[in-house]
Amino acid sequence: MPSDAEESIKTDPAVLDETQRGTLTELLGIRFVEASRDRVMAELTIRDDLRTVGGILHGGTMMAFADSVGATATMLNLPPGAGTTTIESKTNFFAPGRDGKIRAEAVPLHRGRRTMVWQTRLTDESGRLLALTVQTQLVLT
Repeated sequence: MPSDAEESIKTDPAVLDETQRGTLTELLGIRFVEASRDRVMAELTIRDDLRTVGGILHGGTMMAFADSVGATATMLNLPPGAGTTTIESKTNFFAPGRDGKIRAEAVPLHRGRRTMVWQTRLTDESGRLLALTVQTQLVLT
């Protein structure tokens, strides 16, 4: 079991941002704003290169955002030396992302020894639900 000091470093949003350097998370511009073993929150600013030809935020961007945040939440709950990979993901889209920032909030639905299931809500700055993702992460030991 990690000490309180180790746990606070592991869940420091700045440390999470740093561990994601050079990955899709950094390329998309995802910034972690809050992290614990029970909830991870991140933000993404909508930019032109993340939009569809029609001018709205691309659904693939939203799915990648949710997957990245859910995988990070899983990482915070892994035993020492374990890794993770997504084995299933389902996204429902409710409204388009148009401008500003969107926020992802991942919470656990199941944290087992072999799999973890996370629900990630994507909302705009007004709190409107844009998408809901449920993903299953395999624990690799």
